[in-house]
Amino acid sequence: MRSPEAVRRRAVSAAILAVLVVGALLTAFPLFWMVSGAFKPQREAIDYPPTLLPQEPTLDNFVHLFVELDFGRYLLNTVLVVLIGAFGLLFMAMAGYGFAKFRFRGSRGLFFLVLATLMIPVQVTMIPTYLILNGMKLTNTLIGIALPTLVSGFGVFLFRQFMSTIPDEILEAARVDGAGELRTFAQIVLPMSKPILAVQAVLAFITGWNSFLWPLIIASDQKLYTLSVGLALLNQQLAVDPALQMAAASIMVVPVLLVFVLFQRYVVQGFALSGLK
Repeated sequence: MRSPEAVRRRAVSAAILAVLVVGALLTAFPLFWMVSGAFKPQREAIDYPPTLLPQEPTLDNFVHLFVELDFGRYLLNTVLVVLIGAFGLLFMAMAGYGFAKFRFRGSRGLFFLVLATLMIPVQVTMIPTYLILNGMKLTNTLIGIALPTLVSGFGVFLFRQFMSTIPDEILEAARVDGAGELRTFAQIVLPMSKPILAVQAVLAFITGWNSFLWPLIIASDQKLYTLSVGLALLNQQLAVDPALQMAAASIMVVPVLLVFVLFQRYVVQGFALSGLK
């Protein structure tokens, strides 16, 4: 026979589980409603009372987006911006490695400046950044859209924190064996930094994929707009077609969720090993 204490703990655990399940369902319901609405025809999307599942599922909304509303170009622009921004992972990894494993005059001051950039709102730097890129003739280009996202102070900080945990003995052994700094970095440090690379890759993907304000500012040609800008334009132009808006929102949200689910284990591991709580 179970003791009263065991029964009480079991009841508390069951209550906590029930609360968590209800919270998860409430949190996931808007996402489910969005995906469900994306496959509804327009007349069904505006029916009252609304239906939870589409009665006549259709792909017409997605066809309309890519054939008539140029969402294929917006998707391609967004993917290119994300790919260009991926090169920043290497730069941030090199900077984090330098701050973590090398001591040189002014290193602390430089790292303090990197951390200080975290306290500056992005909106404050938009005008100077625009003027610099305009002087370089990079406005109204995909490279100009992606360049400001190449390197971030938070990314350098994450790499520095993680690479500080790599034993110096391993690096010294590689140098004794004749490996240069670039070879040591490429063949030892980067393979050992897979968790934090995954974390920063997810963060860089989300930043590039969801970029809205900066592409809207620097790109005057609608052919260079990203998905988020295209979705905003769609919401302004079509206020009576919720199914089409749900389809566009699904294209924006679902890839981010898939990337996070695929890299979730590495993200948790990377944050844990970086010493962040």
